[in-house]
Amino acid sequence: MLVMLNSTTSSPLELLTSNTSSALTGGAVGVSKDSFSNALTKNIVAMLVWLALSIINGSMVHTFLRHSIFYENPRYIMFISMVINDALQLSLITALYVVSYIFRKIHASVCCFLIMTAVLTTRSTPLLLAGMALERYISICFPLHYSQMCTVPRTVLLICIILVLTATPPVSDFLITIVNEPLSFFHTSIFCDHPLLFRHRSIYYKNCVFDGVYLSFVALTLLYTYCKIMLTARAASMGLASVKKARNTVLLHGAQLLLCMLAFVVPSLQAALISLFPRFSLEIRYIFFLVVYIIPRFLSPVIYGFRDEQFRKYWTRYLACRSQTIVRVRPMLLKFNL
Repeated sequence: MLVMLNSTTSSPLELLTSNTSSALTGGAVGVSKDSFSNALTKNIVAMLVWLALSIINGSMVHTFLRHSIFYENPRYIMFISMVINDALQLSLITALYVVSYIFRKIHASVCCFLIMTAVLTTRSTPLLLAGMALERYISICFPLHYSQMCTVPRTVLLICIILVLTATPPVSDFLITIVNEPLSFFHTSIFCDHPLLFRHRSIYYKNCVFDGVYLSFVALTLLYTYCKIMLTARAASMGLASVKKARNTVLLHGAQLLLCMLAFVVPSLQAALISLFPRFSLEIRYIFFLVVYIIPRFLSPVIYGFRDEQFRKYWTRYLACRSQTIVRVRPMLLKFNL
């Protein structure tokens, strides 16, 4: 899609809805389009990555639901919430990426739903990371009070609060737009981009304040929990393995947070790079798309799916059963065909 690059009105979704390049140079807009072969290759890669991660996330959710030991544990409830959030976000941004090659404009009401959902899932990830880091902090630093402090009802309440907090900015964007735009605007076809849909200037400043405050809160939470776990590790005389594992988990949460925060600064960085290297604008967009929105989706399976011994045991057992079922079905199908 054609998107005007403007660092003062950029949004994280600009990466997803800008498969044709535009650069502002002295007020002029230069547009370059992807070739059919390049577009086909990029979309195939995006779909294959989405399919692979969807299979991984689906197997994790299935493993979680089949064993009560997981959905009675706050740690795994937070984890599966992250997996579902990442799966929804990945499906949505992949759909936006592929659709942007097919349709130049879409209905404003459809675009509004897609963007609001994408913003909600994008902003939920850092707060879920903060909640998971706090759970690790309590389990290491207050092990005797863990069962009283971290309960299933409190965990569910925390997830609901996170959803309410992250839904507030897109809902307020929608309400401001309704007040300042005629209702006929939502019946028009537009380029599906956040600043083109939510055009009022106050929306940009409001979101800047919100993102700055809540990302700073998440960063301070992760830093605080990491430092406290480190101090506990130095003071502990036994159980160092579990403390070290919790410390490494929080470090991975920090790395994942940094990748998530890129989504809020990349549009401006992308615009600067495209202005410097306009010939590689499409490649720059695609690289940022992979680094910011695809790679972080791999970290959740790594953090808990592979590193957690208990979950890995049940998960690999489920995958082994599935592979054996597939192997058994194939000979039966061949025998039936013969």
